[in-house]
Amino acid sequence: MQRKLTTRDHIYLFLPFIIMGLLYWSSSMTAETQSLQPMLETFIGGKPLEKFLAGLQFQYGGKVISIQNLGYFSFIEFFIRKGAHFFSYFFLGFFWVLGLKKRVREEWLTTLLSILLCIGYASFDELRQSFNPGRTGLMVDVILDTAGAVTGVFIAWLLTKKKIIR
Repeated sequence: MQRKLTTRDHIYLFLPFIIMGLLYWSSSMTAETQSLQPMLETFIGGKPLEKFLAGLQFQYGGKVISIQNLGYFSFIEFFIRKGAHFFSYFFLGFFWVLGLKKRVREEWLTTLLSILLCIGYASFDELRQSFNPGRTGLMVDVILDTAGAVTGVFIAWLLTKKKIIR
């Protein structure tokens, strides 16, 4: 039985390509071009969470992440950037599921393809990013991207199962 594709189904398939294009464009920029620090200094110049965050310290990509090592605004920017990684791939995985669900007969295959497409693109993007000045490609970012993608795939699967999204 052939499933009838709607305009919505075509839009759902188009959205992952838009997201990948935005990710490609974003990772082509230098770190200085993307810096959020001037904006952060303007909006939270009083460092409202500094005392609360001062004791937070952890390793990420072989570096110690803390206010003492990075400075307050770089520390805040780190969380914004990593949140952007997670949510970009959340939506990428989410829309791959919605775009493929009527095109692929088996539900498990839609899920697997969606996850593999996200992991493949995250790997490609980090590799490509490593060739840009001032940027690094980190395996830990691929893992973070994958976590976002798997979460997005799961949420899309759940919403389609409950028939909240058609």
